[in-house]
Amino acid sequence: MVEGDDSGVGQEMNVAWLREVPLRGRLRFNEPMARHCTWRAGGVVERFFEPLDLADLAAYLRAAPRDEPLTWVGFGSNLLVRDGGLRGTVIATATALGKLIWRDEHSAYAGAGVACAKVARQAATRQLGGGEFLAGIPGTIGGALAMNAGAFGHEIWELVESVETLGRDGVLKTRAASEFRAAYRHLDGLQDEWFAAGVLKLGKNGGAGAKVKALLQARSASQPLGLPSCGSVFKNPPGDFAGRLIEAAGAKGAVRGGAYVSPKHANFIINDGTATAADIEGLMLDVQAAVRAHAGVSLESEVRILGDFAASEVHP
Repeated sequence: MVEGDDSGVGQEMNVAWLREVPLRGRLRFNEPMARHCTWRAGGVVERFFEPLDLADLAAYLRAAPRDEPLTWVGFGSNLLVRDGGLRGTVIATATALGKLIWRDEHSAYAGAGVACAKVARQAATRQLGGGEFLAGIPGTIGGALAMNAGAFGHEIWELVESVETLGRDGVLKTRAASEFRAAYRHLDGLQDEWFAAGVLKLGKNGGAGAKVKALLQARSASQPLGLPSCGSVFKNPPGDFAGRLIEAAGAKGAVRGGAYVSPKHANFIINDGTATAADIEGLMLDVQAAVRAHAGVSLESEVRILGDFAASEVHP
């Protein structure tokens, strides 16, 4: 199903390869990415595709030209699209890759579009331990796998037995966890492919439910939940915490346009409802400069920043 504004209809006619794809999902043109990022800011993407299922997604991948930029998005919790917009196609994973299946008493098959917190909750219900920290990751399994996301001192690749990936040929492959090299908020081993699912191994733990509850309470007490943010903006440098360094540098509460550093947790940047992507990116640079000047530490972003600057924009 093709949707979009009037300019989008014209785009469909100009993209010949789209006429060859029997789409069953939803394809929209000039889609505002602010609707699909937790920061609620950013420009439009040329094409936004919500495949109906895995076969629908595979058909799109096979038809797309090799030079078609593809960006996969779950909740958009670590994504910022610049105000000038994004070329190519954004693929939304929630529907097509949203299956969570418990294969046996210890392992779960989690599609890339499944919320990490959902896995934590269901594991706790089954009295399985080891995955409680997933409740603190504000994104989906696919994004967590791609960046080795973590919370409360643990990372997702500690749990991974195997993964399924999709390439541009639309072929689904199963790969062992040993084929990848995971480090802090980083992963090596993807080869022009994207995660479709992961098989996670957990252990027995009768207190899992209480642990999840305690971790969520701690998160709620220390983080500005319910406000438009991306979660943690910067990686923790070795032996320290980004939030502590930002606060020590006097940048807690800093403002640029409609974006501000949270007074509750300095490693969160909040959109007050009026922020542009340029406001957010500029504030990130301000914070990095403040920490570098105060402590000599170069904070590294956890955020994927994609797209073009607006034509009238002064680059931050």
